[in-house]
Amino acid sequence: MGKVLSRRKQIWIGGVALLALGAVGCSESGQGGSGAATVSAKPAATVTVTATATATETASPAPAPTVTVTRTKKVEVPGPTVTVRVTKATSSGSGGGGSQATGTCSIKSNAGNCYRAGQFCRNSDHGAVTTTATGARIKCSNSGSAWRWTYS
Repeated sequence: MGKVLSRRKQIWIGGVALLALGAVGCSESGQGGSGAATVSAKPAATVTVTATATATETASPAPAPTVTVTRTKKVEVPGPTVTVRVTKATSSGSGGGGSQATGTCSIKSNAGNCYRAGQFCRNSDHGAVTTTATGARIKCSNSGSAWRWTYS
């Protein structure tokens, strides 16, 4: 805005100087009646315009970046635990029946019972293989629209 004010001052001073020269020129030409115009030039007043601008800038530090530390931890989901127990009955020395293998089931229901073929499977048992109480192998497979234990 300092330049706008100095420019306005220059125009105003120039206008005043022209007006003064015009007034001086008219008054001199009106005094002499000889018809010859006498022109005299008087030096115009010198105008000096000094503009001083002072700018101060206060440096404020930029905000520091925020450091976010993200820790990732691998979560391991345990799969079904498969435990197979086989109990063998010993034969007596009398030569009666031979040894008979009796298997116990490795996957049990929530009630603690062995599954049988045809029963529904839990979601966690899909695709698993176990044995029935009698030792027959069964597998949890998709049968139609439901997962059931079937003989494998």
